[in-house]
Amino acid sequence: MVLGNGDAAFADESSGSLFLGGGESSVRHLPENLRDGIAQILRLRVAQQAVRPGFRQAAVLLPLYENEAGPHLVLTKRTQLVPTHKGEIAFPGGGFEEADGDLLATAMREAREEIGLDPQDVEILGTLDDTVTVSSKHVVRPFVGFVPHPYPYRLDPFEIERLILLPISTLLRGAPFREEIWERDGRPVSVFFYEHDRETVWGLTARILKQFVEVVGKPLCDRGLVRLTAPPSGPGV
Repeated sequence: MVLGNGDAAFADESSGSLFLGGGESSVRHLPENLRDGIAQILRLRVAQQAVRPGFRQAAVLLPLYENEAGPHLVLTKRTQLVPTHKGEIAFPGGGFEEADGDLLATAMREAREEIGLDPQDVEILGTLDDTVTVSSKHVVRPFVGFVPHPYPYRLDPFEIERLILLPISTLLRGAPFREEIWERDGRPVSVFFYEHDRETVWGLTARILKQFVEVVGKPLCDRGLVRLTAPPSGPGV
């Protein structure tokens, strides 16, 4: 199950093993340990947990890896085969099941089912604030975890079309999120959008991305753990 984004409140082309490596971005990081820096940032704050009677608990994993080009987040694009939220961009995740025991186990189970990520290969660094989705009545807890790179992802061919590898640098440069005001139940609500590589991330996923930038990304820059450089200029026209 992938949590979709149709909530205002709120590897590539293969079903087999997909070994990801390479990738480029314009972020440059200093020799300090980025992983420890993120863990410390999350440890120094108290993540807000929401309690909504009648809402189902859910969890997502923000898989984070670092290569020579810098840190990246791993997102998924849903297939056109799923009954809801076709083609949307999301983090691995889904609804809590009693057999999970806790929400971290929910996020780990869903990541294994959707993209073949072994829980033993994930180092959980912390959590972000719970995100409430009103129309689908979910309270979603985002977990941030470091994963190895490269990694032999195995995508569920029914649920996942491909992976989206998002350089953190693109989230930290300028004002990447677009906001629209929608009406829900007679009240205005903010809906955020983010454009990346001809794909639109919106709704729940965009809200979690925005929170990641504010809680983790900006402090990393302030501490000097991540330094942005100007993107390479293209050829003149």
